[in-house]
Amino acid sequence: MSRWGDTFGAVALVVLVYRLTGSGLKVGAAVAFEIAPVLLLGFVAGSVVDRVPRRRVMVAADLGRASIAVALALFATSSLPAIYAAAFGLSALTVFFNPAASSVVPALVDDDELAGANAALWSGAVVSQIALAPLAGALVGWAGAGPAFAVNGVSFLVSAALLWGLALPPPRVAPAGAGAPSVGAAPEAGGGRGGAGGGRWADVSEGLRLVMSTPLLRTLAGVQALAALSAGATSALLVVLAEEHLGVGPGRFGILVGAIGVGAGLGPLALQRLVSDVRRPGLLFGPYLLRGAVDIALAACSSFAVALGALAAYGVGTSTGMVTWNTVLQSRVPDRVRGRVFACYDVVWQSARLVSIGVGGALADAFGVRAVYVLGGVLLVAAGALGLARGGSVLPVERQG
Repeated sequence: MSRWGDTFGAVALVVLVYRLTGSGLKVGAAVAFEIAPVLLLGFVAGSVVDRVPRRRVMVAADLGRASIAVALALFATSSLPAIYAAAFGLSALTVFFNPAASSVVPALVDDDELAGANAALWSGAVVSQIALAPLAGALVGWAGAGPAFAVNGVSFLVSAALLWGLALPPPRVAPAGAGAPSVGAAPEAGGGRGGAGGGRWADVSEGLRLVMSTPLLRTLAGVQALAALSAGATSALLVVLAEEHLGVGPGRFGILVGAIGVGAGLGPLALQRLVSDVRRPGLLFGPYLLRGAVDIALAACSSFAVALGALAAYGVGTSTGMVTWNTVLQSRVPDRVRGRVFACYDVVWQSARLVSIGVGGALADAFGVRAVYVLGGVLLVAAGALGLARGGSVLPVERQG
């Protein structure tokens, strides 16, 4: 439900900022206000998710986001500073919601159902966005941004109501003085709220130590950084590639974006049907090689038909990779630190993505957009190669009983 609303909110936000300012730079600034909370609050959010009941975190985040969306609909559709503040606030609360949502899935399904659950969650979100994006654009064009923000606010209220009745076990917290667990170890039973000494920053430090000291998690952090350095620029500059290299206008650019969405929606469904256990090096890291090949193909070929097929394959690689990624972390990382680990990867991704957007824009101006896609493809291939080179020593994943 909240993803449905996000589709309306995201379309309304960029259209509203552009209508108010006529500036692509100021539209980009709205994206920066959405990234900043991840960098500022990501590690703290992970700690909160591991110590506060996760259902409570998600419900509170939804209620906060509903308040901001409704206020934006009623009062802030003509004030650029207020719009930026709303974008920051919505993103800040999402920083708390996302690791909580990712962390609770293993409490809802059995271990052998994790991949199917992640596939269903991903496909449901992507397919709904594909279906609703045109409706969101039509609503904004016909009635303005206010009603679209109102739809977003209502979606958060419905989400909070659904989550309120969700029965979940409390997060498990280690006794005072306990060190970080080895990945794959069973979570500690029980656990109070005291945790390790040192308070919130000790929690954050424990999560970082776990990521850096564990071969699997350390490898995933490196892969994540390389992939984000590629995807930040290539996703932001796809419209430039479409116009300058492929020679297509806005209509066919929309078709290209739709091809990514179709691939992203179908990929997890095929993965669930064809693979019994997704936690394998080839399925975890192979999609990076596929996406890298797509970026290089897009730079080399100016055929619209080839680009359409390539971007559909990119969507398949993105979605199957994310399903496998989430399944590996959910089954491999102990419950009591799972929120911090997911939050850590969010920070890695958004930090590298922000760098990529800035550097990619400069490279496109200096050398052309094709150079950005070639470099992006090389980075993705490097990410996949790094993962596969290390994959034999960190996978297959041990299942937690």
